[in-house]
This record gives sequence, C-alpha cells and structure tokens, in this order.
Amino acid sequence: MMLETLQFSPGAYLAPVVDWLNTKFHPLFSLITKIIETLLNSIEAFLLVLPAYGVIAVATLLAGYLISIRIGIVTAVALGFCFISGLWTASMQTIALVTVSVAISVLIAFPLGILAARRKGFESALRPILDIMQTVPPWVYLIPAVMIFSLGRVPAIIATIVYGIPPMLRLTTLAFNQIRKDLIELGNAIGAPPRAILFKIEIPSAMPTLLVGLNQCILLSLAMVVLAGLVGAGGLGAEVTRGLTRMEMGLGLRAGLAIVAVAILLDRVSRNALHRPREAAGSS
Repeated sequence: MMLETLQFSPGAYLAPVVDWLNTKFHPLFSLITKIIETLLNSIEAFLLVLPAYGVIAVATLLAGYLISIRIGIVTAVALGFCFISGLWTASMQTIALVTVSVAISVLIAFPLGILAARRKGFESALRPILDIMQTVPPWVYLIPAVMIFSLGRVPAIIATIVYGIPPMLRLTTLAFNQIRKDLIELGNAIGAPPRAILFKIEIPSAMPTLLVGLNQCILLSLAMVVLAGLVGAGGLGAEVTRGLTRMEMGLGLRAGLAIVAVAILLDRVSRNALHRPREAAGSS
C-alpha cells in the first residue's frame, strides 16, 4: 500500500496544464489548425487534380528531364505500384502530409541550425534537448498533440514536425561548422555583406551536408506520418492500421509495400534533385 501511494503520476500534473493551454490559447490552436488544413488540402488537390496515369506521366517526365533517366524510371515504377495496388489516393495523401511536415520542419530547423553554428552557447543548450527529442519513442509525440489538437491530420503534422526537426537541425549545424574559414575571410576581405556571404559562400559550401539532413528529415517524417495513422491522419498509415485491426493480410501487405514505394521515391528524388544543378554549375 505504501508503494502505491508513493507512485509518481505525471498525468495528474500534465492534465491541468493541457486544460489551461486549451483554454488560454484556443484561438492560436484554431489558427494553426486552419493553416495546416489549408496547406494539406491545397497540396492534395494539386496531386489529385489529374487522373493517376496523368500524374505518373508528368512526374516521370519531370524527374527524367530535371534529374536523370534512372530517377524517372524509379518514379514511374513507385507511382505505378501505388496505382495498381488500389492505394493511389492514400499515397497522395501521405505525400501531402510529408511535404507539409518537411517544409515546416526545415523552416524551423534551418535558421536554428545556423544560429547554433554561430553561437556555441546556444548549441550547447540545444544539444540535450535534441538528445531527448531523438531518444523519445516516435508515438509518444502523438499523445500531447492529440490532447491539444484532438484526432485527425493536424496532430499528426505537429508530431511529425517535432520528430523531423532534430536531424535537420543537427546536420545544418554540422554543415556550417565544416565551412572553410578562409572562404568566409575572403568574403569579408572583398567587402561582401553578411547576406551575400551567407547565400553565395556558406550555403553553397554547406549544401552536401544540408542535403543529407533534408533526406533524413523526409524519411523520418514519412515513418512518423505512417505511424500517425493511429490517430486518424489518413493516408497509407490508416490503411496499415485498418489491415491490422481487421486482420486483413492483403490490405496490410499492399499498404506496407506502397509505403516502401513512396519511401524509395522520396529518398531517390530528395537525394538527387539538387545534385544535378550543382554538377551542371560545376561543369560550366
């Protein structure tokens, strides 16, 4: 009995805090919900405005022309599998979720990473926070997001953003720490303003590592979005959840393979999308 009375229950302390947040910041949470829903609906409408075969053809041609023929073939095969498996709409919903999550994660992590690279005290303060964020199991992020934003796509996006920030932030900091000091000194010597040094020297020099961070952010966001199917996020995660709850092996297997196809597509495109322009600039 004594042990039971001494047990620590964090939920008893967190519940009043969540209630206070929902009461005091309800207009802010409503605004965030509207913004995220608008972004998601716009991207989904863009992806679904054409028939599936039209989207596959356009995406394949663009990937083949802008990146390489090999990436074009990968795009055609990955999207074609999503179509023939009967999960086209769910796949486009998943891509929309990942796109919004990654965009917001990068917008938050990129400037923080630059600031951490330039302020060592700020980097030291961020390090334990990032360690905790990357140690906590992914599904734990869904709990406070659902408590504040209820079920649906918005808590899934919020949890995915939080999960995707650490790798992008860490690799942004690493990328800017690895920039050669003589290049920055050269920019200062010729009288270049800080903005020109940032965009013409630092970012191009840091681009290879930044691309690795973007790639990791995309793949982790995809994994989180799939897991968020448990809270009503829709997409392929919802199909996996439906297959598990109904014990439908066929649906679960098709949804799982579609997730693999989307992951391969996003990985190959994000890894190679910005290399070709850099190579072309280098050859010229």
